Amino acid sequence: MTPILMSWSGGKDAAFALQRLREQGEFAPVALLTMVTDEVERIAMHGIRREILLAQGRALGLPVIEARQPRFPDNASYEAGFVAALAQAQARWPGLSHIAFGDLFLEDVRAFREALLQRQGWTGVYPLWGERTAALAPRLLAEGLDARLCCVDTRRLDPSYCGRRFDAALLAELPPEVDPCGEHGEFHTLVAHAPGFSAPLALEPGLQHRDEYGFEYLDFHLAGA
Repeated sequence: MTPILMSWSGGKDAAFALQRLREQGEFAPVALLTMVTDEVERIAMHGIRREILLAQGRALGLPVIEARQPRFPDNASYEAGFVAALAQAQARWPGLSHIAFGDLFLEDVRAFREALLQRQGWTGVYPLWGERTAALAPRLLAEGLDARLCCVDTRRLDPSYCGRRFDAALLAELPPEVDPCGEHGEFHTLVAHAPGFSAPLALEPGLQHRDEYGFEYLDFHLAGA
């Protein structure tokens, strides 16, 4: 099988894309690649603590390659961190040149990724591309996903949704203009358990805060940590 990196956000779409890769059998995932924000030591956008990221990697049996970016990145700093992480992975696994993403339908995001990867001689793989999110969301739950909303864009969704479990009740209550998988950035999730996890992660909620851009975060941490 062809070795491949999995672009890992710590959320549901990345978890299901990884499972889809493993089911299809064409690619062999060798590691997770995650954008980590300096200063705060958290997964970019999702705000997930680095120790939870590493625990997810252990549960999946995969090492984590960290792509570093500053707290307020521009395209140049983002790309520099991402490219450095690709080089690090390639040095560890010579011949590695594929990376998978959990993107669903945003053409502009995929075009950005493709342009960046092409310049580096890499190939992007999109296991979930084109899936109807109204059908995908309940299928994630049926296959054993356990995730929490760790970040909510308060311009699109009420902040009370932050911290809630991603479940059938939540899907039924989402406003019609909100994508069931949050593909437009309405919310982000933190996966505690999914297909491929050796055991569920025990998570505890911490403080909740809103940043200067209107994103509401709930600071989950590992139980007992």
